[in-house]
Amino acid sequence: METNAEEGDPNTAAFFYRLLMLLLVLITTTKTTREGKIKPTFNNVPNDPPKETVRASPPKKKKKKIYLTFDDGPNKGTRKVLRIVQQEQVPVTFFIIGEHVFASTSQHATWDSLQITDSIEICNHSYTHAHNHYAKFYQKPDTVVQDFRRCNDSLQLTNTIVRTPGRNIWRIDTLTFTDLKKSAAAADSLQQAGFTIMGWDLEWHYDHKTFTLKNRSEFLLQEIDSLFAHNKTMTPENLVLLAHDQVYDDSDDSCELHELIKCLKKREEYELVVASKYPGVKALP
Repeated sequence: METNAEEGDPNTAAFFYRLLMLLLVLITTTKTTREGKIKPTFNNVPNDPPKETVRASPPKKKKKKIYLTFDDGPNKGTRKVLRIVQQEQVPVTFFIIGEHVFASTSQHATWDSLQITDSIEICNHSYTHAHNHYAKFYQKPDTVVQDFRRCNDSLQLTNTIVRTPGRNIWRIDTLTFTDLKKSAAAADSLQQAGFTIMGWDLEWHYDHKTFTLKNRSEFLLQEIDSLFAHNKTMTPENLVLLAHDQVYDDSDDSCELHELIKCLKKREEYELVVASKYPGVKALP
């Protein structure tokens, strides 16, 4: 039987129907730009990595400075002090008596050892130490100046820092102090002659008959802490400790000194420095 031409070919109609559906699917699933490019879908773009917050490190605390100073050397105790200083590698200052250097071959040898130790600063403690007659010594300012010059010249010292025997006197750019006023004229003369005079804030006292310490290192450390805490040093945040070489010839006392130095090294708030680092000190002529 022949098909009526007006009814159309069913196969052709089915073909066009499927083609139309395919075009509709393509149109609805593909998004193109005017140039015919596929638009990116922003959901697929990876997020930027989070920025790390950089925290500023807290500023370092300013350390309090401690000046370990040893008077009256060279003598029998000086070599033991030197040995401890070399072992612990700490900066210290020795105030030397000129007369003592030439008193014996052993003391001169100790003097030589002091000079070649890098962490040690050497300063002037007069030539004669006033022969221990202090009142008479300071009555003649010109004689005092001559005595200190003699020490500087005989030892060929490279700085002008001095400590007066038997007196706690200060003459630096930032500080003037005289413990006994009758010594003031002599101190002023030393300063006018170009010397810088350093006294002390705390003394490690000893018995002058037995040459042994009066208090142990732990108690001295407490005194150091207290002076800083109550702002009772000549210059805030700076403390000058006076000790005497001759005391540490005793084994027990040298152990106390060693213990003090080890404790101070462990304390993060403290820094050991030499005399020329003191505020206002002019070490050179």
